[in-house]
Amino acid sequence: MPIYDYRCDSCGSTYDVFHKVREVEDDIICPSCNSAKHTRLLSAPNVSMGSSSSSSSMDFSAPSCESGGCCGGSCGIN
Repeated sequence: MPIYDYRCDSCGSTYDVFHKVREVEDDIICPSCNSAKHTRLLSAPNVSMGSSSSSSSMDFSAPSCESGGCCGGSCGIN
């Protein structure tokens, strides 16, 4: 299930809720003040680009050739 971010219209706190896309938002209650008035926030998706546990250790470079090209299409351009 996706995670949605909400901001309480009454107290201003933000919180995350796990629910289905088509689930009714009227059942969502602010954990701080128990208000049912909220605004769903636009959140950036979490994208995984491989099996590495850290994105800083990922290597996106193509192998280089003596000719300076991308070794017969390994870069995806050819």
